[in-house]
Amino acid sequence: MKGFWRFLLQKNLTREWLKGVHYAVFGLGDSSYQKYNFAAKKLDKRLSDLGAKAIIERGLGDDQHPSGYEGTLDPWMSALWSSLYHKNPKLLPNGPDVLVPESTLIDQPRIQIIYHDAEREPPLSTATDLKYLEMHIERARLMTPGKFSGKNRPDSFLKMTKNHLLSRADSGKDVRHFEFEAVTSSIDYEVGDVLEVLPGQSPAAVDDFIQRCNLNPESYITVQPKDKENHGLLNHSMTPVKLKSFVELTMDVASASPRRYFFEVMSFFATAEHEQERLQYFASPEGRDDLYQYNQKERRTVLEVLQDFPSVQMPFEWLVQLVPPLKTRSFSISSSPSAHPNQVHITVSVVSWTTPYKRTRTGLCSSWLASLDPQQRVFIPAWFSKGCLPAPPPSLPLILIGPGTGCAPFRGFVEERAMQSRTAPTAPIIFFFGCRRENDDFLYRDFWLAHSQKNGVLSEGKGGGFYVAFSRDQPRKVYVQHKIREQSTKIWNLLTQGAAVYVSGSANKMPSDVLSAFEEIISTKSGVSREEALRWIRTLERAGKYHVEAWS
Repeated sequence: MKGFWRFLLQKNLTREWLKGVHYAVFGLGDSSYQKYNFAAKKLDKRLSDLGAKAIIERGLGDDQHPSGYEGTLDPWMSALWSSLYHKNPKLLPNGPDVLVPESTLIDQPRIQIIYHDAEREPPLSTATDLKYLEMHIERARLMTPGKFSGKNRPDSFLKMTKNHLLSRADSGKDVRHFEFEAVTSSIDYEVGDVLEVLPGQSPAAVDDFIQRCNLNPESYITVQPKDKENHGLLNHSMTPVKLKSFVELTMDVASASPRRYFFEVMSFFATAEHEQERLQYFASPEGRDDLYQYNQKERRTVLEVLQDFPSVQMPFEWLVQLVPPLKTRSFSISSSPSAHPNQVHITVSVVSWTTPYKRTRTGLCSSWLASLDPQQRVFIPAWFSKGCLPAPPPSLPLILIGPGTGCAPFRGFVEERAMQSRTAPTAPIIFFFGCRRENDDFLYRDFWLAHSQKNGVLSEGKGGGFYVAFSRDQPRKVYVQHKIREQSTKIWNLLTQGAAVYVSGSANKMPSDVLSAFEEIISTKSGVSREEALRWIRTLERAGKYHVEAWS
């Protein structure tokens, strides 16, 4: 796609270069992100600018839609077939609504599984065995082409040394501070970086899945693409892995919900007529809303879906292809490597909710981490990557906004700046934190207060400041944007000194509310319009001085 896009951007292409070409664009996106469906919008505009004509208006799939991107895709596809039929009835001689014969609907799986003679695995007990485990993880993840991005081999194995509850025990929230140390190699990261963790799955759930699918957990397999084009992507001498390990390390069998196509493929393997009919209905556009009620709203897992349709026996090739991949979970690092050599800390809200049918669901990674005892010897595969918050130099004034667990990276920023201030003058930091109630979820309270007193890096004596918004402690809700407006003079002064703004937290409304508060301050203090103020902020963004790290 990158090569295609570079090709379309050639400067010698005229406005009539694609004259006579008809196209349709459907994008996959998530509206909780700032650049929602950015690629689809850009592609649509560029094709149009080059003279191509859209068959129908572009479709923008949204993963936040109750039915996922299919909620937009189904009506868009219907409109596409209808439009194509009216343009040229010969393309669809039986009309736009004709059903394709079922026998042609299901293709062959794109992968093949090769079974090997049993191999002996060494017992994992010493540090040298971790090298084997590292290669084992890499091998398993390399075998599922297209499912994983980035590095397959872990950067390090971590051992938990602290599991500390930050929120009040009976507050209805479970927010924890975790500390880890490296078991194998030294930890290398900067403040603002991200820790990716491969979560452990429930052994019972993995065993149940293997048993339900009539698989042999002890067999050794390699997974390869079937088509000759991609066959060269994988090494023919790839070392086999145990089937159970492959499931544990690559297939999310007991936390992620399957996509609609999973139900469509299941219908071809259902031997009970009533199950087949129900699966076909779920896979159809007409059954989309009922599928949403059954699947997405209840967050049914692959294992639960398979248990609900006992007559279905899907080949393992299809399962490997269609079961959601076991992805690493990303967490903003909440420590400074200068303050904690060979350690890394994260701040995690343990996810738990109740479905409409009163099932209790928990986040796979957060609940797994919360269950770990630092006294246990559990090795956690981990990767380090750059996030959206670059490490600032000590001379850069900072305006930090991090409500809730959004404060995590800024704990690292403050620790780092405190270390730097021991040897040289540092620029001021003002930090805006927000939570519901002072007594329930004032995360790292003592830490912030210590650094805001006695000439600490957050102290007013150093030109900084620490401001907290407790949203539920008074009748009128107070959020970080209200505290930002209260400090408008201080913020304007820091902005004119070249300060950088860092925003971290929920992608819901907070980033846009904070942006609006900055627009208002810049407009009022400089006497320009709100539009001019927004352009001012966009200039800050381009200069690398307005950063947002948000998640849904």
